[in-house]
Amino acid sequence: MKVLVTGATGNVGSFLVPELLKRGAEVRIFTRKPPAQDAFPSEVEVAIGDLLDPASVASALEGVDKLFLLNAVSPSELMEGLIGFGMAKRAGVKHITYLSVYKADTMRDAPHMATKLAMENAISHSGIPFTFLRPNGYMQAELQIIRPVIAGMGVYPMPFGEEGISMVDVRDIAEAAAISLTEEGHEGQAYDLVGPTVVSGPINAALWSKLLDKPIQYGGHDMDRWEAMALSQQMPAWYVFDLRAMFEGFYSEGFTATSVQIARLTKLLGHAPRSYEAFAKEVVASWS
Repeated sequence: MKVLVTGATGNVGSFLVPELLKRGAEVRIFTRKPPAQDAFPSEVEVAIGDLLDPASVASALEGVDKLFLLNAVSPSELMEGLIGFGMAKRAGVKHITYLSVYKADTMRDAPHMATKLAMENAISHSGIPFTFLRPNGYMQAELQIIRPVIAGMGVYPMPFGEEGISMVDVRDIAEAAAISLTEEGHEGQAYDLVGPTVVSGPINAALWSKLLDKPIQYGGHDMDRWEAMALSQQMPAWYVFDLRAMFEGFYSEGFTATSVQIARLTKLLGHAPRSYEAFAKEVVASWS
């Protein structure tokens, strides 16, 4: 069985490829440019192309049985997703595992989340066997800010509010994806991918204070202030708009997991999902 992995060089894909290999799957990755030397084992095939180029997608899908479809957040995300899915349908793939988002059916104001719902609708009505993975916020998405902002400036800047969310480790996402692509019984299923504990702005500030043995303050969740800060950091305006809508959705919709969701994910993985505290401890240990 051969699986085509989009987004293979990113957070999730880089963990998914070895998970698939471990389970005996043949893997081909789809990437815009050649990966760094030794980034993947020699048995991994590389297809160069772009999800906005249907011909390159069709070429990458030749001889492929299943597709892991991940679209990076961008103004063209929906077009890329529909091209990837559409060419997979033409190629006759046997299964698509699509990386969606937690509460995709309620988060309709954030563009990248609305895209996920549109993609779910298209795939579910296509007749192709599918699995939807709906992850909550990624723990590893914080890696780029932890050292310069948290450790350097003494501020936890993510505006998660006080109710918080159930963040998920990307390694659990990768495991869930590999299971859905290599084992039976996951067709037509949608899995909520969540962490076992709730993290919030104040909770995470206190945790990093403890781990770093220095005061870390929560930056608060004044979204006007956050938006001004983000724009001052030269983040693209469309991306700031998208993220603000997402954060505000966290508050209005509630992104904390239920015990049923945690138990279902535990059963799928065969182990408890990884906690944010364990992730944070790993990060600090890696610095020393």
